[in-house]
Amino acid sequence: MTEDKHPVEELEQNTEATNEETTTIDIETPATESTPEEQWLQEREKLQQQVDDSKDKYLRKVAEFENFRKRTMRERIELTKTAARDTMTALLPVLDDFDRAKKQAGEEGLGEGIELVHNKLLSVLQQKGLTAMESNGEVFDPELHEAITEIPAASEEMKGKVVDTVERGYYLGEKIIRYAKVVVGK
Repeated sequence: MTEDKHPVEELEQNTEATNEETTTIDIETPATESTPEEQWLQEREKLQQQVDDSKDKYLRKVAEFENFRKRTMRERIELTKTAARDTMTALLPVLDDFDRAKKQAGEEGLGEGIELVHNKLLSVLQQKGLTAMESNGEVFDPELHEAITEIPAASEEMKGKVVDTVERGYYLGEKIIRYAKVVVGK
């Protein structure tokens, strides 16, 4: 940079010199003017693509809604099957107390009135889908039973089987609402 020129003037002169040195090459492009028919075809293709996209979105939404409807229907059925689960679970200790009382009374019996109440309670719960689990003599299954303890088996065939049931297990419909607490022979 020379001292008598201003930096901006020098920059302008350099830019002018560069512009003079570069040559421009004009490439002639053929005129691609489309005819009205071609324009109409292009527009038609765009619109057809939009229609196809809209149809696809619509079909996906319909399928999604159908899946949602089926899922909620299954959930509703499942809810009605197990709606009384809390009530049933709360009443199970009452049934257990009745069973213990029957065992304690032995041959004397509980009395006719108490026996009637027990049977009525049991039948009402069974009508609502409650089923007692039979465990004595069955092969121990950790999916159904909760082992409280193991004792020596009286015979070879009782090894790995339920010797005694401390607390009965129950099903509500097809679901287990309480696992049987059992004693297993070893």
